[in-house]
Amino acid sequence: MKPAGTASFGFRDVAEDERQGLVNQVFARSAKNYDLMNDLMSGGLHRLWKSDFLAWLSPPRAGSGRPFRLLDVAGGTGDVAMSYARMTGEDATAVICDISPEMLEVGRERVDKAGLSHRIELVQGNAEALPFGDRSFDAYTIAFGIRNVTHIDKALAEAFRVLKIGGRFMCLEFSHVDVPGLDRLYDLHSFEVIPRLGEAVAGDRESYQYLVESIRKFPDQERFAGMIRDAGFERVSYRNLTGGIAAMHSGWKV
Repeated sequence: MKPAGTASFGFRDVAEDERQGLVNQVFARSAKNYDLMNDLMSGGLHRLWKSDFLAWLSPPRAGSGRPFRLLDVAGGTGDVAMSYARMTGEDATAVICDISPEMLEVGRERVDKAGLSHRIELVQGNAEALPFGDRSFDAYTIAFGIRNVTHIDKALAEAFRVLKIGGRFMCLEFSHVDVPGLDRLYDLHSFEVIPRLGEAVAGDRESYQYLVESIRKFPDQERFAGMIRDAGFERVSYRNLTGGIAAMHSGWKV
C-alpha cells in the first residue's frame, strides 16, 4: 500500500502533488521523438491497434451528413484525431486536449500539414479538470494516456461529464498479457530493449524506463473495466489486442 499523500511514478512513490509535473517532464523531453519511438517500441503495432480502435468506435462515415464531435484526450501528436478526420465527413470534428504544450506543438504542426486544422482544434487541458462544458461531445477517446493521469477516477468522471447522453467512452491502453510465454518475451522487450532504444534514439533512457514501469502499474483489464463502471458508464466491455499487450475499453453514457 502506498503511503498517504503519495502516488506511483513508475515503480517509485512520489508526493501526489508532484507526480503530474514529473509526467509532464517526460513528455516535454520525448515529444519530438514520440511518434518515431512508438514505431520502434511496438514494431509499428500501435498503428494497427489505433486502426482497430477507431473501427470499434465506428464514427459516422463521409457522406452520412451526421454531425459528430470527438474529444481525444492526451491526443498529443494527433494520430487518433487525424485518422478519425480522414475516415469521416466534413460534419465530423475533433478536439485534441493534452496537458503537454510540447506534445500539442508537434500535433499542431502535423494537423496543419495535413490540411485538417478547420476540423481539428487543439486545446491545452488536464484530463482531471477538462475545460469543456457538460454534455459537449459525442465520443471521448484516450489512447495510451490514461495511465499517466494521477487520479484515474477523476479523469473517468470528467469523461462522463463532458459526454452527451448516448455518448461513448473509449480507451486504448497497454494492459496485461494473457498468453503464456508471450508475457516473458514482453517483459524482456519492455525492460531490456525499450529503455536502451530511448537512450540510443532520443538520448533519454529515464523517460522510457518510466513508461514501461507505468504500464506494469496500470490496472489489469477487469479492474479497469470496473473503474469505468464506477464512473457511471454502462455496457462496459473490452477487447484484447496482441494477446493483451494492449486492450481497448468501451463504455456508454445512457
